[in-house]
Amino acid sequence: MKENKYDDPSFFEAYGNMTRSRKGLDGAGEWHALKQLLPNFKGKRVLDLGCGYGWHCRYAAENGAVSVVGIDLSTKMLEKAQSFTTDHRIHYQNTAIEDLEFSPERFDVVLSSLAIHYLADFDGLVKKIYQLLSLRGVFVFSVEHPVFTAYGSQDWIYDSKGNKTHWPVDNYFNEGKRKAIFLGQEVIKYHRTLDTYVNGLLSHGFTITGFVEPSPEEHMLAQDPDWKEELRRPMMLIISSTKNVKA
Repeated sequence: MKENKYDDPSFFEAYGNMTRSRKGLDGAGEWHALKQLLPNFKGKRVLDLGCGYGWHCRYAAENGAVSVVGIDLSTKMLEKAQSFTTDHRIHYQNTAIEDLEFSPERFDVVLSSLAIHYLADFDGLVKKIYQLLSLRGVFVFSVEHPVFTAYGSQDWIYDSKGNKTHWPVDNYFNEGKRKAIFLGQEVIKYHRTLDTYVNGLLSHGFTITGFVEPSPEEHMLAQDPDWKEELRRPMMLIISSTKNVKA
């Protein structure tokens, strides 16, 4: 499903007020973990799926990538991304992830940050990425954690006084569409199990090289008490993998 909330003016404005939008990579609670799983970008051809503001595209270019393509369905996101750079190595393209069309082995690195849980067909995406990557190419992505997406509402259970008592997890093995409220609007996301993410990669010729359920760094916990809620349940999952020759 190609849902594009980000071109809605009120939604885009709300997104722009988020800490990660204002502060960039340093404002993303998972960045310290994601950065550790990224490859050496020197001399690499990079594709960023759902590039948003282009933070990761610029990071790849700043660290030696010879070319970077960032794709996103939102024109507003791409306009914002383009406003941040004049680097000739970075090219932004208004394309849905489902509509990827590049020649085989076009890229050495494919990365995606918090976009794949908006796609219905993970298996099909992995097959396509395998074709797009060069041998030993790297695929790194972050998604909302299955514990976070399972119940669907993506909100806490509260007691009569409004205290957050626990995070609900239900229908874990019932994969598929979920409706959640994000930035004041209903959005469609897709829940998958850990099994699906891991075995989806393994069954299509990838070797998993890293697996992290990130939690906030100590300095973030000290700066903002709200970050401590992220220690009560995993919100994100990050996996890095390498393309191998299929048996």
